[in-house]
Amino acid sequence: MPSRTFLGLDVGDKRVGIALGDSQVKIAVPFGYLERSDEIIVKLTEIILRHNVRTIVVGYPRNQSGEPTQQSAAVERFVEELADIDIQAEVVYQDESLTSVEAERRLGRVKDKGEIDAEAASIILQDYLEEKYAK
Repeated sequence: MPSRTFLGLDVGDKRVGIALGDSQVKIAVPFGYLERSDEIIVKLTEIILRHNVRTIVVGYPRNQSGEPTQQSAAVERFVEELADIDIQAEVVYQDESLTSVEAERRLGRVKDKGEIDAEAASIILQDYLEEKYAK
């Protein structure tokens, strides 16, 4: 089976953390972050096309009871913007519970919040890859 490339996104109000992974290696790696701006969809499209991304895995926030939150609605609006462009990639949601906390734990005292966002995106994508490709 040919390898599929995946893009993981941790969508926040100020930044979007980015991670890449593929179906062969099944390891997600942080790929940086983008500041939220009018250009973010264009920049994400460039990444998607450059890396031939076939699936976009978007972290989906929930509260401790498992219910959607206000941030869930903001993520859904962002995904709608992404869906408005013709990228030929499937978009799926992945629970992102405590990924930022885990990212901070892994990285220690990092001053750059964008690095935490990118690490959180890699955790989201890794969780998805492990669920999808677990044997």
